[in-house]
Amino acid sequence: MDARALDILKEYWGYDSFRGIQSDIIGSILERRDTLGLMPTGGGKSICFQVPALMMEGLCIVVTPLISLMKDQVQQLKNRGIKAEAVYSGMMREDIIRVLDNAVLGAYKLLYISPERLSSDLFLAKLERMRQVSMMVVDEAHCISQWGYDFRPSYLQIAKIRHLLPPDVPVLALTATATPKVVDDIQERLGFREKNVFSMSFERKNLIYVVRETEDRAGEMLHILQGVPNGSAIVYTRTRQQTVDIARFLEENGITASNYHAGLTDAEKDYRQINWTKNRVRVMVATNAFGMGIDKPDVRIVLHFNMPDSLEAYFQEAGRAGRDGKTSYAVLLYNHQDLKTLNRRVPETYPDIDYVKQTYENVSYFLQVGVGEALGRTFYFPMETFCRTFHQFPVQTHAALSLLNNAGYIEYHEEQEFKSALHFILRKEELYRIYETDEDTDLLIQTILRTYSGVFANFVYIEEIHLSHLTGLSVERVYQILKELHHRRIIDFIPHRKTPTVGYTVARIDTDLIHLPPIVYDDRKADFQQRIDEIAHYVTSTDTCRSRMLLNYFGEKTDHDCGQCDVCLARKKTSSAETNDVRAAVQAITAFLQDGKGHKLTDLKTLPFKTAVLDEAIRYLAAEELIMTKGLQVTLK
Repeated sequence: MDARALDILKEYWGYDSFRGIQSDIIGSILERRDTLGLMPTGGGKSICFQVPALMMEGLCIVVTPLISLMKDQVQQLKNRGIKAEAVYSGMMREDIIRVLDNAVLGAYKLLYISPERLSSDLFLAKLERMRQVSMMVVDEAHCISQWGYDFRPSYLQIAKIRHLLPPDVPVLALTATATPKVVDDIQERLGFREKNVFSMSFERKNLIYVVRETEDRAGEMLHILQGVPNGSAIVYTRTRQQTVDIARFLEENGITASNYHAGLTDAEKDYRQINWTKNRVRVMVATNAFGMGIDKPDVRIVLHFNMPDSLEAYFQEAGRAGRDGKTSYAVLLYNHQDLKTLNRRVPETYPDIDYVKQTYENVSYFLQVGVGEALGRTFYFPMETFCRTFHQFPVQTHAALSLLNNAGYIEYHEEQEFKSALHFILRKEELYRIYETDEDTDLLIQTILRTYSGVFANFVYIEEIHLSHLTGLSVERVYQILKELHHRRIIDFIPHRKTPTVGYTVARIDTDLIHLPPIVYDDRKADFQQRIDEIAHYVTSTDTCRSRMLLNYFGEKTDHDCGQCDVCLARKKTSSAETNDVRAAVQAITAFLQDGKGHKLTDLKTLPFKTAVLDEAIRYLAAEELIMTKGLQVTLK
């Protein structure tokens, strides 16, 4: 290991040595080799690219879909005196231009970017002018594989970007969940010059895996949380409404809880996450929108209220427990209705191809797009109104649009985020004649005028959080004032919203020409069914160690059981019970033969023990030469 790497690690992070395979990955990147790192959640992935980024000349480009994670990492880097910035969906165009221009001028060592931004004309134009790129990092690399559980078409742009870079610029791909098939596919899709994989063991010795079959989920959850009273917890559930209901149930039963899902505003998400992180509430009840990039060390329990769709998702979410190395629990609750529900997700996620084609036609009619039209155009898409109009169910409609997206006909975003925007209706000189405004309103108006230009000419994007920081008012108060100004016809105010959008990546074609290739439909449908079968096997199995099953699924062979999961503990209990039964049978047989008479082996079968227990007891007595058997006769020695 280059001594400079250890110096940088010590200077910026305060560590004296690297952990696990960090040094191997860093050494490989410094040799400018394409590298894939398989590291379980909490394994220290960011160090693997942040350290070499400081050692190499030029800019490190980091592709990650996790906006909250990139914001957090950029802020941490800045706090350490490292120049870094991020570009992601939802930023104002002028901010994106500013960041990319500074990147061209060499102002940063690391630039984080979301995959959706990679293919934009603006980014591609700026990339060509960037003087030197040291390396490219692909986080959550399983998203590029069609066999990955979270395949994202936007990741396919990464391979195209690579061709725009000099051939010696190495790629570092990182993931915490990848089967052997996905490992090979990641390297192929990223155009690795040679296969080069470093892998940590996925075994978590401090994590106890438990599966409970129950008809009373809420009661079982409450019992488990009360049984492990220390530390914080995450309860994962399938729907947004469940997060609300379960959090309320826990509060009513004396356990502090909050809820989290993708439908919340950024301000609400931040507020709830901070409360949980600072232990103001013990339990976060969430959909799978929560957890990426979360590094809270004292999570003692991760409980799945519903079955996840795959072992990959389960393993990654469960891995958020016990980051501090202390004993923690990954609990999965299920009943047989769950298995039926999970299998129904296959036709819901992959509806009939005729249904997909009909959805394409209905959407085009709804948006008033004719054949040959709308190339490059994007439309707001009110899902509820559409489904009501065409008598379609939202779940299958979302699935059909996602398949059309993956096949390249449209670009569909389930919840495209749009910032708040405002425009002053009154002229600047008229503002000074406004009466009946309080101090908060005056302060906010003056702050807006100082912060944003062009507010009298056009709508401008604003951020309530930013205005809150500038004024010292709460985010809720800022929003309230803006709504009041809107009602008084002083401004036009469009609040922050998340709206589905549909964009036509190719001009609308005749519906009969729609084709879903196997890589989009048949192959992935079969793979999805296999994933469901795998997790169904995991929860219903009672004879194989849970940890061993998970490790085997990810291609890691192990010759030992964990000894602490529910299966291992049940086996120990059974073994102990059988041992006690055999011991009792030995005593009973010895007492039975004390009469000194000759007895047949069949006489012993009348003793009140199971046949297997009696056979084991007889074998033991014979091996210890305490009895003598001859033919069918048995006597005490």
